[in-house]
Amino acid sequence: MKLKRVILALLGAAAVAGGVGWFSLDKETRRLIATLPTDRDLLFWNQAQRDAAFRALDRLPILAKSRVVPAGNKPSPLPPGPPLALPLDLDAYLAGQRAAGLVVLHDGRLRLERFGLGFDASGRWTSFSVAKSITSTLVGAALRDGHIRSMDDKVSDYLPQMKGSAYDEVSIRQLLTMTSGVRWNEDYDDPNSDVSRFNNHEPEPGVDALVSYLRRLPRAAPAGTVWNYSTGETNLVGVLLGQAVGEPLADYLSKKVWIPAGMEQQATWILSRSGREISGCCLQAATRDFARFGQFILDGARVGGRGIAPDGWLAEATTERTPIGEPGRGYGYQWWTYADGSFAARGIFGQGIFIDPKRRLVIASSANWAGGASDREAKQAREAFYRAVQQAIDDEAAAAGPGAQRAPQ
Repeated sequence: MKLKRVILALLGAAAVAGGVGWFSLDKETRRLIATLPTDRDLLFWNQAQRDAAFRALDRLPILAKSRVVPAGNKPSPLPPGPPLALPLDLDAYLAGQRAAGLVVLHDGRLRLERFGLGFDASGRWTSFSVAKSITSTLVGAALRDGHIRSMDDKVSDYLPQMKGSAYDEVSIRQLLTMTSGVRWNEDYDDPNSDVSRFNNHEPEPGVDALVSYLRRLPRAAPAGTVWNYSTGETNLVGVLLGQAVGEPLADYLSKKVWIPAGMEQQATWILSRSGREISGCCLQAATRDFARFGQFILDGARVGGRGIAPDGWLAEATTERTPIGEPGRGYGYQWWTYADGSFAARGIFGQGIFIDPKRRLVIASSANWAGGASDREAKQAREAFYRAVQQAIDDEAAAAGPGAQRAPQ
């Protein structure tokens, strides 16, 4: 808790780092400030820097500004349910994940909530690519609102600067399923990958930095034929979406999701150098509110009984649209899918929202994996945790018997 209080009080106060003010601070405070990263390339921050920064990414002076996603004044309740009996050592699991927050909802009831790394329910942790699934949901809303005409519209219909590029004939649907066929390297450990090189790209004057970078990339396969994970393309979805709706994505998210879904706290969304929300990343929110987003999706993304997306669109978004080369796994519209009908939003370093419609289950996690962005061992442990929670729910149902009534929603 002391780490969090120090960071929140002192981030952005650059004057503290020099003059009399710096020397008047106690040694521990100076050490914590020194831990914060001073370069923009978060993929290569060390563990201590990530611990300090992931809870305060929207207040780091080295990064671009952020935009607030306002919440309403009627938080959706999370009524407590009975403690979840899990067939595993929960403390060991949390330690292995280096979990900052973990929330499990079942039938809308709070069955498990734990925090670590000096984080708590009042803080905001960054989402990384969990934001992709939220951006996808806004595309559905834009379709319902008429801002986007069709999923099969071409990128260049909304972004004329992409004409003549490999994206000229790529559809919005192909962007959302990451099947554009345009070459992109998402290797987080490679400083020469596209996801790393983009940070240092100098755009042409008057051209959005992302558009400038992506329109230079060559085609690697025919559009719609090959799945290739690309954060650049989700970011392009965000540029297109902002152009279509005519307002900042943070404002659109607030109106379509954050207020009607009853989020307890405001969120923030990091902006690119061009002043746009980075739609493939970096939405800062409370772990409970990430869980509320999962519950909102589980309940059909409905406001006043009406879905915010066209009828049937959410079902398309959360079921396999393209294979990814893993048995029982696929990719929807920016959602990872499972053969049993469950689906998930995932972010590097252990961020996630897992949704199981069959069991009315939502699991939201915030973390800083020790093994880095794509820690294979931690990822496997998280998948095993999902299965363990499902098994616990199944065991409860079996023990209750066929006549048991589900809790009211």
